[in-house]
Amino acid sequence: MGHSRTAQQIPVVVLAGFLGSGKTTLLNHLLHRSGGTRIGAIVNDFGAIEIDAMAVAGALGDSTVSLGNGCLCCAVDASELDVYLERLARPATGIDVIVIEASGLAEPQELVRMLLASEHPGIVYGGLVEVVDAAEFDDTRARHPEIDRHLALADLVVVNKLDRAEDEERALGLVRGLADRAAVAPATYGRIDPEFLFDCRPSEERLGQLSFDDLPKYGEHGEHGGHAEEDGHSGHLHSGYDSLSHVSDVPLDPRRTMEFLDSRPEGLYRIKGYVDFGPHDTANRYAVHAVGRFLRFYPEPWSAGEARLTQLVLIGSGIDTASLSKELEACKSDAPHSADEHGMWGVLRYVRDPDDDEDPAGSPRVGPDDPSV
Repeated sequence: MGHSRTAQQIPVVVLAGFLGSGKTTLLNHLLHRSGGTRIGAIVNDFGAIEIDAMAVAGALGDSTVSLGNGCLCCAVDASELDVYLERLARPATGIDVIVIEASGLAEPQELVRMLLASEHPGIVYGGLVEVVDAAEFDDTRARHPEIDRHLALADLVVVNKLDRAEDEERALGLVRGLADRAAVAPATYGRIDPEFLFDCRPSEERLGQLSFDDLPKYGEHGEHGGHAEEDGHSGHLHSGYDSLSHVSDVPLDPRRTMEFLDSRPEGLYRIKGYVDFGPHDTANRYAVHAVGRFLRFYPEPWSAGEARLTQLVLIGSGIDTASLSKELEACKSDAPHSADEHGMWGVLRYVRDPDDDEDPAGSPRVGPDDPSV
């Protein structure tokens, strides 16, 4: 599927978790295995990032460095966040995604609020990823009871160090019980597929960087296809994800589509692609960006001679892809029978007017039950 830089802004992912959970290890994994995607990383503790291993190419400022793999890193405090978001979102940087590694004691809710409140036209909320240490989870909850609230806010929870937990299933079950509708991804050494968090687009310009197609070969414990097959934990430890591709040459009905999106199940982390609403809007296709409970549509004109298709990719953990496929099939339009002049209203609630200065707490940037606003 194509990618429209003007329509779909740079997603900003918040990476949170208490000290020792493995946030920095996970960030390093993403930076090394981004599959050609240019990452702008904003971190609180710059010294914690493995700068030497990333082959620093040279400084771009007091606390910004250009990394040899096409990534940028910034060391900031909260007051500087907007400055660096503005800096990284400039088209000249070529950044595809921004990852903010929050301090181990930071309130992720405040970072999410800042992003949702941002009026910067070049960025969009990319989800809250909470990392937890499975081996120390009980002790962490005792020291930081607020972790329950953090998990309830998360869009994706990475249960890290699962190989060290005394009871893997208990740890996973406990986190799932606290994580509301978030996707829960087990992991060791912070290894999760980058595609779970953002699009990985291999680039011929960075031939030295491992492409996403090479990821199954990576891992100390024989991980292949997202499963640890040679360490005695096959069927238990996996850092992969479930995905579903849906293509339709029949337009989707907007009311049915919104009913589907409003009822998306636990574990469905991302939806991306394009929707053809047919007679409801013959001039535009609608790019869709959904992460967790956040949803936005971007209308963009059809290109001359372009096949008018709906093309969607759904990504999650533990999702029922067969059931979701049937639900998407049921969204197909039977216009003109179901067409009406108000059919698009539900969709248009999630199209942001660039001139709209509405308070984010009242805007349709997230679902009505999202606790982050």
